[in-house]
Amino acid sequence: MSDETAGATATPMVRMAGVNKHFGDLHVLRDIDLEVARGEVVVVLGPSGSGKSTLCRAINRLEPVDGGTVEIDGVELPAEGRDLAKVRADVGMVFQQFNLFAHMTILDNVTLAPIRVRGVSKSEAQERARALLDRVGISQQASKYPAQLSGGQQQRVAIARALAMEPKVMLFDEPTSALDPEMVGEVIDVMGGLAKDGMTMIVVTHEMGFARRAAHRVVFMDDGEIVEDTTPDSFFTRPATARARDFLGKILTH
Repeated sequence: MSDETAGATATPMVRMAGVNKHFGDLHVLRDIDLEVARGEVVVVLGPSGSGKSTLCRAINRLEPVDGGTVEIDGVELPAEGRDLAKVRADVGMVFQQFNLFAHMTILDNVTLAPIRVRGVSKSEAQERARALLDRVGISQQASKYPAQLSGGQQQRVAIARALAMEPKVMLFDEPTSALDPEMVGEVIDVMGGLAKDGMTMIVVTHEMGFARRAAHRVVFMDDGEIVEDTTPDSFFTRPATARARDFLGKILTH
């Protein structure tokens, strides 16, 4: 517990203060205040259209915000330019779609950004990529192309690719929702391993089992607002709001 206590008093790894976002007349993020400590796993839950994915994408300015500040490890994200790219390189992102380069091998997909962005040598990048592919359980697939892999394997490559940049924080935006049910577990297992290893993670997901097991906190969103921010045990057994109770009633009875 001492590490977590120390992390709570130190600079948050992610800090959002007064963040607002509109899509036309739609107010999709409403005065979002959120802090995530180093090594903390925060799972973001909520009904469809509640602003979860927009929140995730706003953290590294894939979605520009209309107001408020976003900081990564104490550094405010600039609006654009080289400085933004520098801070963004510290934020790994895994999407619903795998976004792998179809014309490149798995190994090349994982080594591309460290070589291009971090200036790592090819041999060093390949050595690290092989270790990461081994970590996510697909080292034997290094010379294949994305189309030759299952969806679950492709998503594990996407996780390895994000880790290859040695990010300070990992964002997961519904990483299992495009997968066949039998492939969900293999991706969740990799994410659980990262959580145990102390990676700072913000995870938008519908996987309630992962939220219960791996999260330090559950953030529940509805209508662009953070409605609850509490422990998994408290959220799942004693939700404080009618909106959360309604959400859980629908989710957990299916």
